[in-house]
Amino acid sequence: MDNWYYTEDSNYTAKMEEIFKDDTIFIMTSSFLIFTMQSAHNDKAFKGFGLLESGSASTKDEVNIMVKNIVDVVFGGLSYWLLGFGFSFGDDKRFENSFIGIGRFAYDPDAQDVEAHLEGWNYAAFLFQLSFATTASSIASGAMAERIRLNAHIIFSMVIVLIHAVTAHWVWAPSGFLNRMGVVDVAGCSVVHLVGGVIGFVATVYLRPRRNRFGAHGVHSISSPTNAILGTMMLWWGWLSFNTGSTWGNTGNRWRLASKSAVSTMLSSFAGGISGTFVSYVTTRKCQVMLLIDAVLAGLVSITAISAIARPWESLLIGAIGSALAIISVPIAENLRIDDPVGIIPVHVVAPIWGMIAVGLFAQEDPVIPITKGQYGLIYSGSFKLLGVQAVATLAVVLWSGLLGLIFLMLLHRSPFGLRMTDKEEAMGADWLEHALHGRNVSGYEVEQEVNQRSNVLQGLKSVFDFGWWNRRQPPVVIEPDSPEFELQANGGSLRPGSQLRSISAAALLSLHTPSQSASATGSMLTENTSISCPLSPSRFKLQPA
Repeated sequence: MDNWYYTEDSNYTAKMEEIFKDDTIFIMTSSFLIFTMQSAHNDKAFKGFGLLESGSASTKDEVNIMVKNIVDVVFGGLSYWLLGFGFSFGDDKRFENSFIGIGRFAYDPDAQDVEAHLEGWNYAAFLFQLSFATTASSIASGAMAERIRLNAHIIFSMVIVLIHAVTAHWVWAPSGFLNRMGVVDVAGCSVVHLVGGVIGFVATVYLRPRRNRFGAHGVHSISSPTNAILGTMMLWWGWLSFNTGSTWGNTGNRWRLASKSAVSTMLSSFAGGISGTFVSYVTTRKCQVMLLIDAVLAGLVSITAISAIARPWESLLIGAIGSALAIISVPIAENLRIDDPVGIIPVHVVAPIWGMIAVGLFAQEDPVIPITKGQYGLIYSGSFKLLGVQAVATLAVVLWSGLLGLIFLMLLHRSPFGLRMTDKEEAMGADWLEHALHGRNVSGYEVEQEVNQRSNVLQGLKSVFDFGWWNRRQPPVVIEPDSPEFELQANGGSLRPGSQLRSISAAALLSLHTPSQSASATGSMLTENTSISCPLSPSRFKLQPA
């Protein structure tokens, strides 16, 4: 990769050093901004994918989702440094082939016998590719929200970056078979978004829907639409670095491509957002938050493969079509009962497939820097050649990612680690199960049901709790959820996860004993139509005189 744009030159000059410095700083800055698309934490503000995903899921899984985004970076990043970069850009001449790179494992540019300027360039190039690899892992992570165990996720995140790395060799390495065919993917539409999206799609189908997601009483819990919107806006400006950084510098006329890429990225997102808003108002007479988010992101993904060479009107058209296709796929996935918590299917499966095909329609060669290897899209050349190459590349990436993703999911499912949380564990929430943390909005978990007779209430409570003044010799009862729905029946009423017992006699005190929480509730006498529910996690309950 040290000769993507530069070669070793014995006539190295001060001017060349300035060029290296400028381009290195450009892609390093782009790398830093791309990392904000994944996960970061500063007081109470989460960034990028983590913020979008945590805002789109249940409150009892927010922390776990953020942890998984950090895991994607640290464990996935280590995996990429050890093996992934070598699989993508290894250049050992003894093993050169069109399928996978060999060499540059545990990458250390200092160990290479190159000029100092190339050494620095190699470090920067590795960092940029690292940001792409961990982004693919973060995309897949969102599809598995609220169901996969953390230890299984750690292993899977390390695998995902390697799956990505092989496809990157196909598309971007000089010896890759798709590269030799003439595939065009400027900024990772296929090797980042489609890889992450297909793996996420396979994972969400394999893991099965979340409990109570579908059916007559199915719900789709969104903990914080505000967080989801803020995460989308952070992804938006991170995307500018994603696409402009893929021009690999701002010298040698590449600044033209970078500026063009920025404008095409914005225009495509405009068209996507407008499409989403229009469809939302037509179908619901309201601007639906998640529909708008999916539409904007689908527009951004759609332009990724062609961002550096798309003309303004093409960018608008590509974004609008990509957004429309993404929106159409949402009800289809719902009807097929595919549980897609954060819109992986419309944004990172449908949109990148269209984005790759769009290259075969609209591509034009840049007059200065060869981006398409002299090829033109169907509209400008009348030839189906590039369209066919793009279709083959898309199919190859889909099959590779889907097959490898499924194989490793099956292996993890049969491993001692396990893969999916049980229904009871899912009801408790990953924040409690994996991190011993209670959700910040416990009352938001409650599902209440009316209790019609005071006598039934008292009998039900007596059967569940130890009423000290009735039988002080009995120890407090440990309540264990005994059904997948995590319900405790109380003789005519229902005790459900989430809230405290309410409207209890002023002469009594309810104490909740958990490893990290105590709470109490007092109120008036129990009457008809009193709502009763129990906390999220198994706890000891004891009703005592005040």
